[in-house]
Amino acid sequence: MRPVMKLVTPLVLLALCSVPVAAQSKLSEWPQHSEDRPRPRVVEPGAVYTVAPPADAIVLFNGTSLDKWTAGSGAPAKWRIVDGAFEVVPGTGTMSTRDSFGDVQMHVEWASPKPAVGTGQDRGNSGVFMADGRYETQVLDSRDNVTYADGQAGALYGQFPPLVNATRAPGEWQTYDIVYHRPRFKADGSLQSAARFTVFLNGVLVQDNMELVGPTANKSRPPFTAHADRLPITLQDHGHRVRYRNVWLRDLEKTP
Repeated sequence: MRPVMKLVTPLVLLALCSVPVAAQSKLSEWPQHSEDRPRPRVVEPGAVYTVAPPADAIVLFNGTSLDKWTAGSGAPAKWRIVDGAFEVVPGTGTMSTRDSFGDVQMHVEWASPKPAVGTGQDRGNSGVFMADGRYETQVLDSRDNVTYADGQAGALYGQFPPLVNATRAPGEWQTYDIVYHRPRFKADGSLQSAARFTVFLNGVLVQDNMELVGPTANKSRPPFTAHADRLPITLQDHGHRVRYRNVWLRDLEKTP
């Protein structure tokens, strides 16, 4: 039986329509991926909800077709559709949008496998990447699962842990609402302004206009390098059967 769903939008709209404030960008003094770093406190989220796409949304998955996704180089997407959701097929690789995007407001619903298998990073792992794999919002089964703080669900991977752990139990649907502002580069390729993220996990703020220090990466923090303004959005195959549904976005660079 699927969880009872209700339409909830005011909290998301309040945050997503607000004027950006000064970005927060200072990294913690804790080493990257430190297991000793204090973990975000647990906040029990409200009831499971879904948000219908607004009138100006670009729907990337409507429950029936993966036509707007590719396995790379234009090849058809290799993940499978199951009961109105699509599921990672381990070993088939990352899936990318056919179209490219810059600044976006993105809604993604995801669920980790049930029963849970594995521990730490080897448990319900995937990711939502902006700019063709450069900037990741971590997807992970973080319910009663000990792992490093900057790798939990809702983390900007390897840089900023979520403010709190607002995840649900394995198998339950989780909701991301992500506002992403791409980095800007000068004509000579140097950085003008960094990429910024605001993220809600299950309606709870977990990243508050955070400014990245470069691409997200495992065990490293590379600097920004110039890239195209508009690039595909990618979903990660990390070897786990994570499911996604109701994926849509608003192109903020095309919205008056």
